[in-house]
Amino acid sequence: MIREATPDDVPVILAMIGELAAYERAPEAAQATEAQLKEALFGPQPAAFALIAEDGDAPVGFALWFRNFSTWTGTHGVYLEDLYVRPEARGGGHGKALLAALAEICVARGYERFEWSVLDWNEPSIGFYRSIGAQPMDEWTVFRLTGKALHNLADASRVNGA
Repeated sequence: MIREATPDDVPVILAMIGELAAYERAPEAAQATEAQLKEALFGPQPAAFALIAEDGDAPVGFALWFRNFSTWTGTHGVYLEDLYVRPEARGGGHGKALLAALAEICVARGYERFEWSVLDWNEPSIGFYRSIGAQPMDEWTVFRLTGKALHNLADASRVNGA
């Protein structure tokens, strides 16, 4: 069963984010707090949304996503930030059901793109994504600006009067 997350789901989502970070070999990178997640998902201006996969009454996975925008199509899209299914529930169709629910949101709202990133060493996920018809964007490289570099660029903006 797939359902929209509620504020009561924040602790389990946060726990699964930690599990995902450990799987992705970066457990120290998961630094979000319950308060931050609750504000992002359920505050006055939500920045993200989440779906929960359940097996019976037990949460076994989640998808956390936000809207993006394509200047080329002139429409919004969905960017999937995290997709995670707990190891004991893998192979039960929960991941595909989460992706299908997000695809349904795209179609119902007229969004023309559904995108996400995957680590290049994560062959099981890459194979799964290809099996549902997803195509890698091999010509694109993701760039990220964080930490000191982010602050340095912001400081340069203030110096130049931007």
